[in-house]
Amino acid sequence: MFSARIVFFSLSKTLSVTLGLDLHLLEVCDMINKRYGDFLPSLQGSEELMVQVDEVSKEMDALKSCIENEVQQNIHVAVAEYAKLKQQLEKNTIIITMLGHLKEFHSAMEEFSKALLEKNYVDAANQLEKARVSVDLLKGWKTSQLPLLSALSSELTVQRENLIYHLGDEWKRLVIWRLPSSKGCVQCWFLLCCFCHSGQVLLKNMLKPLVIYASLSVRVSEQQGEGTFLSLQCLDESHEERSTPSQVYTKLLLVLKTLHSHLLDVSIGDKKLSTILGELIWEELSQCIIHDCLLYSIPTNSSQLEKYNTVIKETEEFEKSLKEMQYLQGDSTDLLKYARDVNCHFASKKCKDVIVAARKLMTSKMHNTVKITADSKLRLPKLPAPKSDVKVKQDITKEETTMENTKQLSAWSLCLPACRISESVQQLMELALNTLCEAVGSSTQCALQLFFTVRNIFQLFHDVVPTYHKENLLKFPHLAAIQHNNCMYLAHHLLTLGHHFRAHLPQPLSEGVATFVDMVPGFRKLGAQCFLAQLNVQRAELLERLSTAHNFCNLDDEDNYIAASKAVRQVIHQLKQLGTVWQDVLPVTIYCKAMGNLLNTAITEIIAKIMMLERKSSKSPLVFIPLAEENKNKKYQEEVPLYVKKWGTFKELVIVLRANLQEIVDRWADGKGPLALEFSSSEVKNLIRALFQNTERRAVALTKIK
Repeated sequence: MFSARIVFFSLSKTLSVTLGLDLHLLEVCDMINKRYGDFLPSLQGSEELMVQVDEVSKEMDALKSCIENEVQQNIHVAVAEYAKLKQQLEKNTIIITMLGHLKEFHSAMEEFSKALLEKNYVDAANQLEKARVSVDLLKGWKTSQLPLLSALSSELTVQRENLIYHLGDEWKRLVIWRLPSSKGCVQCWFLLCCFCHSGQVLLKNMLKPLVIYASLSVRVSEQQGEGTFLSLQCLDESHEERSTPSQVYTKLLLVLKTLHSHLLDVSIGDKKLSTILGELIWEELSQCIIHDCLLYSIPTNSSQLEKYNTVIKETEEFEKSLKEMQYLQGDSTDLLKYARDVNCHFASKKCKDVIVAARKLMTSKMHNTVKITADSKLRLPKLPAPKSDVKVKQDITKEETTMENTKQLSAWSLCLPACRISESVQQLMELALNTLCEAVGSSTQCALQLFFTVRNIFQLFHDVVPTYHKENLLKFPHLAAIQHNNCMYLAHHLLTLGHHFRAHLPQPLSEGVATFVDMVPGFRKLGAQCFLAQLNVQRAELLERLSTAHNFCNLDDEDNYIAASKAVRQVIHQLKQLGTVWQDVLPVTIYCKAMGNLLNTAITEIIAKIMMLERKSSKSPLVFIPLAEENKNKKYQEEVPLYVKKWGTFKELVIVLRANLQEIVDRWADGKGPLALEFSSSEVKNLIRALFQNTERRAVALTKIK
C-alpha cells in the first residue's frame, strides 16, 4: 500500500507537468498530496503504537495468569483470615467488657467492706447496689456462661444479709421501742438518734394505732444526752369509738413532722429520707386511714353531705403538709380521691346499711303484727317540688277535667282490705321509703344506687323469707296467713311506690325507670302459693281425720258411733281453730273463701261416704246435730252457701236422715222440691232403701220419686 501511494504521487506530478492540467485540477491534486503526505507520519506512529499494544497485551496475559494462579488464591485465604480475626476481636471485646464489670464488682465490694467497717451504712448500701448492677450486667451477656456468676450472686446475697444484720444491730441500739408491761397504759417510747429507721415498725407500733384507737394521743419530749422522745399515751376518759379525720390528721402530722425535723430532712443521692419513708409506708397508711377512719366518717344521711366538705378540705391540707415535707410525690392519691368521692361512698354505705337492716327485719319473728285498715296510708315524707312543674300541672289539669266528665270512684276503691301484717314488713316499707327519700336531690349515680337498693330489698324479701321461714309457714296456719297478707301488702304499695318518687328523681329514673310495678305479680303469686300450701296441709288433715270415722257405717255399733262422732268433732274443732287464728288476720273475703273451701272439702267427703252406705243407722242424725256454739257468727253462717258449694246438699242430707218417708216425698215434690235440687232420683231412692225397711209404704214412696 505504501508503494502504491508513492507511484500515485509520482504519476500525479508527471501529469501536472506534462499535460498542463488546469488550475482547478492542480488544486485538487495538491489537496490530495497534502492529505496523504500528512498521513505518512501518522501511519508510522500507529505502527509503533501497535507494537506497544502487543507488548501490553502480553503483559496483561502474564498478569492475568498471575492473578488466576496466585492472587485469587491469596484473596480467599485473606477473607478467611479476616473473619477469624474479627471473631477473635469480638470475643476479646466481650472478655474485656466482662473483666471491666468484674473489676467494678470487685471495687464495689472492697468499698462496701470499708464502709461497713466504718459504719457508713449509706455508702455501704450504695456500693452494694453498684455491685448488684455489675452482676446483672454480667448476667445480661448471653454468651457468658461463667461458673463465677453463681459465686458472685451468692457473695452479693451474703453481703446484703450482712448489711441488714448490722443495720438491725444499729437500729436496736439507736432507735429504742419501750413497750409497756402494764395493761392499763399503752405507751411506746421512740428514741431518735440517727436517720436509721424501719418503716414497718413505725407503721405498726405508732402510725396505725393512732388511726385506729381514738384513746391514743401523741407527746413529744426532749431529754438531754438521750434524744427526742415520741410517746403514745392512752387517755383515761375517752368515750369515742372512732377518731374524726381531723383528729387523726393532727396526730399523724405531729409524728411525721417530728421525724422530719430530727431525722429525715437528709438526702441520700437524689432522694430525701422522708421521700424514701413515704414510699415505704404511704400506701398502707392511706388504706388504714380510709378503712379505719374515713369510712366511718361518711354521713348516714344525705342532709349531712354538705358538711362533709370540711373533711375534704382537711384531707387536702393533710396531703399538702406531707408534700411540703416530701413524704408524698405527685398530685393525686387514693386518700384524697376517696374523700372527694363522698357521694359514691355515701350511697355505697347507705345501701350496705339498708340491706343489712332489711335482712335483719326479714329474719325476725313474723307473729308480731299490726292492724291495717282500709284507710291506712303510707306515711310519705314531704318531698320538694319536682323540676318538671309545668308538665305536672298539665297532667293535674287533664286529670281534673277527666274526673269532672266521669263518675267518681268510691273512696274505698283500690284500698287494701282490713287485715293484719307483720310489724317487720311495715318497718321494711318504711325503710324503703326513707331510702328513696335519700335518693331525692342526690347525684344521678347516688340516686341510681339507692333506687336499685330498694328494688334489691323487695327482691331479697321475695327470695329470703319463703326459704328462711319455710318450715314455720307450713307448720303454723297463723304465720301462713300473715305471710299471705305481707305479700299482698307489699304488692299493693309497689303499684304506686315508684309514682310517688319518679318526678323527684334525676334522669333516667324520672323518665320511667323508677318503677316497681313489674314486681307486683311475683309478690301476689308468692302470697297465694304460701297460703294455698297451708290450705293443702289443712285439707289433708281434715281428710285424715274423716278417714277414722269407719265410713259412717253401722252406727248402731257403739264403737263405730264413737269413732264417727269423734272424727266429726275433730273436724269441727279444726275448723273452729282455723277460724280463731284466721278471722282477725285475713281479709274477710279471703277468710270466707278459705274456710268455705275447707268446709266444702269436709262436707263433700262426708256426703260421699254416706251415699256409699247400703244401710244407714237411724242414729246417724245424732252426728249432725249442730252444736250450741254454732249460733254465733250468724252473718258468716248466712254467707256460707256462697263459699261452700256442697252446703245445700249437706243440709238436705241432714234433713233426709232425720225425716220420715212422707217428709222425704214432700221435699221431693215431683222433682220440683228442694231435695230434687241437690239429689237425683236414683240417689234419693238409694237413700230411702238404705234408711227404711222394705215395706209397702217404702214401695209406694219409691214409686213417687220419679
